[in-house]
Amino acid sequence: MLSSVSDSMQRFLIATRNSHKTEEIRSMLGAVYEVIDLNAEECSHFPEVAETGTTFLENATLKAVEISKLTEGIILSDDSGLEVDALGGEPGVYSSRYAGKDGDNEANNAKLMNELGKLDANTLRSARFRCVMVLAQAGEVLAYFDGSVEGSIISELTGDGGFGYDPLFVPDGYDQTFAQLGEEIKNTLSHRANALKKVVQYLNK
Repeated sequence: MLSSVSDSMQRFLIATRNSHKTEEIRSMLGAVYEVIDLNAEECSHFPEVAETGTTFLENATLKAVEISKLTEGIILSDDSGLEVDALGGEPGVYSSRYAGKDGDNEANNAKLMNELGKLDANTLRSARFRCVMVLAQAGEVLAYFDGSVEGSIISELTGDGGFGYDPLFVPDGYDQTFAQLGEEIKNTLSHRANALKKVVQYLNK
């Protein structure tokens, strides 16, 4: 929900139980917003929304619309993932469950490295993180926004920060992975940051 908490703060409900994603959004939005997600006690009875879409937009829409039917205010949903050109865009919308189990970062990264290892050593490893965010209220979509960041995949896990595929992704213009660059830098150039900037501009019109 996006509702007033005080004279200087608004409240965002993010339609996710991924605490890493919520923390990134919270950090990017700053002190102007109170950010909660579906792990909050008041949302504990909300059902899981099946991500049956075949695109980031479809999945983000499913989550935003269904959760917005259960509570007042504006709901923000995010669906995002990694697209590797040499793998035909995989893992794409299946990024969080690439190896079969949702959220198993270690297994997902291992599968990605294994799949790339099957290719010719000279194959370009260009890739991008993509994010689509949807705002919904009372079961209706208000707007959607997208963001991306281009980069490449390296051959071994590097860095201790971030989550997901961050230890394998080096953004263009840098020589370190997202897991090495740290939150402050990542949150200025990531796919999620680029989409969220558009969300804030829309809400502040």
